Amino acid sequence: MNYEAVIGLEVHVQMGTNTKIFCSCSTNFGAEPNSNVCPVCLGMPGVLPVLNKRALEYAMTAGLALNCEIQESSVFARKNYFYPDLPKGYQISQYELPLCLNGKMKINLEDYSKEIGITRIHMEEDAGKSIHGENLGDYSASYVDLNRTGVPLIEIVSEPDMRTGEEAKAYLQKLKAILQYAGVSECNMEEGSLRCDANISIRPEGQKEFGVKTEIKNMNSFKNVQKAIEYEIKRQTKVLNEGGHIVQETRLWNPDKNITVAMRSKEEAHDYRYFPDPDLIPVKVDDDWIERIRESLPELPDERKARFKKEYSLPEYDADVLTSFKTYADYFEECIKSHNNPKIIANWIMSEILRVVNERNCDIFDIGVNPSMLAGLVKLIDDNTISGKIAKDVFEIMLESGKAPAEIVKEKNLAQISDSSELENIVKQVFEENPDELERFKNGEKKLQGFFVGQVMKKTKGQANPKLVNQLIAKLSS
Repeated sequence: MNYEAVIGLEVHVQMGTNTKIFCSCSTNFGAEPNSNVCPVCLGMPGVLPVLNKRALEYAMTAGLALNCEIQESSVFARKNYFYPDLPKGYQISQYELPLCLNGKMKINLEDYSKEIGITRIHMEEDAGKSIHGENLGDYSASYVDLNRTGVPLIEIVSEPDMRTGEEAKAYLQKLKAILQYAGVSECNMEEGSLRCDANISIRPEGQKEFGVKTEIKNMNSFKNVQKAIEYEIKRQTKVLNEGGHIVQETRLWNPDKNITVAMRSKEEAHDYRYFPDPDLIPVKVDDDWIERIRESLPELPDERKARFKKEYSLPEYDADVLTSFKTYADYFEECIKSHNNPKIIANWIMSEILRVVNERNCDIFDIGVNPSMLAGLVKLIDDNTISGKIAKDVFEIMLESGKAPAEIVKEKNLAQISDSSELENIVKQVFEENPDELERFKNGEKKLQGFFVGQVMKKTKGQANPKLVNQLIAKLSS
């Protein structure tokens, strides 16, 4: 039997506030364990939470950026469960009355586009972090770091509109880009500021009813999200084809073995005994406040992509790559300010710059070649000061030394030879050294043009002006 997968994602995003959602403790990542805590986030008796207004505005910003309806009234609830890293014994979240409803987002894949619905976005506090002994050299102990307790989160719940791991990956990449552009979060998966759980079920093709779903956790990269979903689809298909049945459960992704493993039976909403938090009043937002947030929205990825295509005449692919990360788009436009050759600058960013970003796993602004340096390099090519081949050598020296391209060209004597008389002598010398090839060339074997250009470049160590060389070869061979 052929099956269709039904996939929905729950994405937790840490908002970029300086302090926690219900107290004034710092949200700084990497602080000493249990140093960013106070009686409020530790859940001490008698303390009262106070909502962080900036966190609320970030959540509204995310909702508007994702085309949601902002609810004028939303309510915080207590989600009860017991775990060592949850000091209060409950998590403050939103349940029946969330802040944002009915959003949507368009994703683009290689052969098609698709709209993914967003069921809701609600605010909640993060839990702490359990660190088990094997990670600290003591297998007999576990540790709890409560620095993360109370860090402000939004949970973005998608509709079950995705059908493949590839679609889920594209959804996450687009979601991350939108939230970064909107300034809501840095979305750093390595630091846990963007975390994703996937709900996956399969059903016979053509069937409307959903199958039994499993939830997959512990996916720390977009690639692992895609791999985990693809594995789980295959696993569920095998179980059903062998006459078994799917158990509703939470499973963990094991990236070392590329498999999912059972963790626990999946809780239902009633297991958490949700009820309105008696210490927090309902959140009220009016139309004026919503409109102020809407008007403050920056240019988002789709808008910037459309502008890049129109303003800089960039192809669809180039504009898509350059706007996939806000930092890429910012870098590109900084380059344009120094030298206005959009297509060539885009080519250099997509090839050499992003190659280094991937090799070093760093931010585009941290590779050692800033936008003005890259623009200066392209300008040297456009001015015929250096050839494209020499430019790649100069680029590597820029990476190592941090020096400006013009300085490197001067120091290394790499300027292009554009003296007609000097190049004419070299072309004649090449003709004299290759009489048979010259005769064949004169008789119409035009592919030998490249051979002669190569010989001239070899003699000039790549510094001859290729356009002038081609002209001289045509002139002197006629």
